[in-house]
Amino acid sequence: MTWKTLDDMDLGGKIVLTRVDINVPVEDGRVSDATRIERIVPTVRDILAAGGRPVLLAHFGRPKGQPVPEMSLGQVVPALEAALGQEVAFLEAPDRAALEALAPGAVALLENTRFHPGEETNDPELARAYAALGDVYCNDAFSAAHRAHATTEGIAHLLPACAGRLMEAELRALEAALGAPERPVLAVVGGAKVSTKLDLLSNLIEKVDMLVIGGGMANTFLAAEGVDVARSLCEHDLGETAREILAKAGETGCEIILPTDVVVAEAFAANAENTTVAATAVPPGTMILDAGPESVARIRAAIDRARTLIWNGPLGAFEIPPFDAATNAAAEHAATRSAGGQLVSVAGGGDTVAALNRAGAAERFSYVSTAGGAFLEWMEGKTLPGVAALDRG
Repeated sequence: MTWKTLDDMDLGGKIVLTRVDINVPVEDGRVSDATRIERIVPTVRDILAAGGRPVLLAHFGRPKGQPVPEMSLGQVVPALEAALGQEVAFLEAPDRAALEALAPGAVALLENTRFHPGEETNDPELARAYAALGDVYCNDAFSAAHRAHATTEGIAHLLPACAGRLMEAELRALEAALGAPERPVLAVVGGAKVSTKLDLLSNLIEKVDMLVIGGGMANTFLAAEGVDVARSLCEHDLGETAREILAKAGETGCEIILPTDVVVAEAFAANAENTTVAATAVPPGTMILDAGPESVARIRAAIDRARTLIWNGPLGAFEIPPFDAATNAAAEHAATRSAGGQLVSVAGGGDTVAALNRAGAAERFSYVSTAGGAFLEWMEGKTLPGVAALDRG
C-alpha cells in the first residue's frame, strides 16, 4: 500500500480539511486528558509551515446524528488553543467564504461531524458538502480509520488526499511490525478473553514466529490441554477453538509460549496472599492471576531472540499488585532492548497502553499506538476503510 504524506502535497494558499481524533475525556466542561490533542500538533504546524490553512474535522461522543449541546466540540477549543499556542476559530455552520476569509496562519475547528446523520452512514452528499469547503484532504485520525464515515473515507475520494503526521507514524510502525518486519517476530497477546481475540490470534499465527499468550486467555488454552485451572477466569466452551489454534500454529511453525508456572490466590484483591505453583498444579479454590517467574524468564528469552515485537494485552491482572509483576518485568525487558536498538517494538490497545505506562516502559517502546479498535483490526489483518481510501498504489 502506498499513500501520500504532507510532504507530497502543494499546500500553499490551500484550505486543508484535516480529519483528527480529539475525542478526549471532558470533566466539568474541561478536558481532563489532552494526549490526543497534543498528538495532532505536528500535523497542524506542518500544514501552517507549508502555507496551508488547517480546518479540523472531528467527532466527539455518540450524538447519533443530531446536535447534542453536551457533545459540542466547542468545549475542547481552550485545550486545543493551549496545545497549539494560538487562537482557534470555532465554526458551527461553516461555508467556503468563511474559511477563505480566515487570516493566513489561522486554524479552524468545525462542529462535531457526528451531529450530521450522514456522517456515520458515509452519505455521499455530506462528503461532497464537506469536500466543497476545502482544496486538500489530510487524514490524521488513524484511530477512526476502521470506520467508513463521510469524513474518514468519503472525502478522501473527492479531493487530493494524504496522511497526516500521526497517521503516517502509525502506518510506518505497523508496516514495520507486520508488513515487512525484521525476523524473528514475537507477538505478546494477553487480556481476559480468547473470544474477543480469535481473529487476532488466527492472523498472527500465520505471520509471527513466536506467540506468547498471557492473561485470562492463557487459562483457556491451559484448560484446553487438560489442565485444571480451578476458579480461574476461563472460557471452557472455547476449548475446541483453542486446540484448533494450537494445531494451526504447529502447521505454520509458530511457537506458542504458554505459562509453565503461575501466581495463584484465593481472592482477587490488592496484595492478597498468593503463591507460585506449576501451571499444571493449581490448588482447588484458587485462581490464576499472573504468570510466574519461570514463565517470565521464557518470555524474556523470546524477547532476546526476537528482532520485532508486537504487544497487545497484559500478562496478568496488572491493575492490582503484586499481579502486575510479569507484565512489568517483560515490558521493562522489551523497553530496554528497544532503547538499545536491538528490537523494534510496537504496542497498542487500551489495556496495553495503561499497562506499559504503569510499568514505566511505554516511552522506550519503538511505537505505542493509542488507536484502540483500529490498531486491533489492523493486527487482525482487516482492511481499514480510512487507510484504503488514501491508497494511491
